Amino acid sequence: MNKMKFPGQQIGEFSITAISDGYLFASLDLLSNIDPMEASKLQQDAGANDPSSIHINCYLARGKGRTILIDAGAGGFKQWGGKLKANLALAGVQPSDIDAILLTHAHPDHVGGLVDSSGEAAFPDAELVVHQHEVSFWEDDGNLSRASERARGNFLFARKVFDKYREKMRTFTDNEVLPGISAMPLLGHTAGHSGYRLESDERSLLIWGDIVHFPQIQIARPDVSIAFDQDPLLSAATRSKLLDVVSSDKILIAGMHLGELGFAHVERIGKTYKISYEI
Repeated sequence: MNKMKFPGQQIGEFSITAISDGYLFASLDLLSNIDPMEASKLQQDAGANDPSSIHINCYLARGKGRTILIDAGAGGFKQWGGKLKANLALAGVQPSDIDAILLTHAHPDHVGGLVDSSGEAAFPDAELVVHQHEVSFWEDDGNLSRASERARGNFLFARKVFDKYREKMRTFTDNEVLPGISAMPLLGHTAGHSGYRLESDERSLLIWGDIVHFPQIQIARPDVSIAFDQDPLLSAATRSKLLDVVSSDKILIAGMHLGELGFAHVERIGKTYKISYEI
């Protein structure tokens, strides 16, 4: 079978590929600090066909003898996404090839693809690597009892996933998680939300997780948060600080809710920022 061409970058020894899991749909009313009409206009000006669609990326990193998946998409949870497995196959990768999965966090659109339709581990040979605070948060019964009805399902789902990988789960609190890959705490979205910085041969890439959900809105307007953020103010502060760093240092970025092109640079334009995708 011919391998399909997916967006990719070579970072020294690492070959990184953006693998789409598809889309989820979220109302622009979930955004705070912006009028939904203005948000919709920003989306339409950027050429979005459906202003409420949020793309879901996963990233495949191969190098240093490893085959690593960073996040696993929604896997069809709530009819979201679900294309990861087929797209991995098109990229020439079977589930048994993946030896490590790094999670940015445990929201369902990032962990849904970790279980298959029968509820078993979809990547049975993979070690699951996740920040200790993330696991502790979702497994805390006090947090579950305080959760809204909408969020309660997220707790139960995260727990189900952790249970399926329990024997192969490794939690971290420090930064190097694998050779050449370090975790970066990016606080606000969830308790242990982490980005991953891949560095090799003087090249680097930051996979920044859920710093943005609607890139065309939140990169221009970093103060705009979304209802999925556990701490919207901290999220906005983290986003502003990170946009300043990645634009100043010209860091190549990747994110789970960037467009299908998957990789981008952020430029500062006056007092705001804009995203330009790597083609």
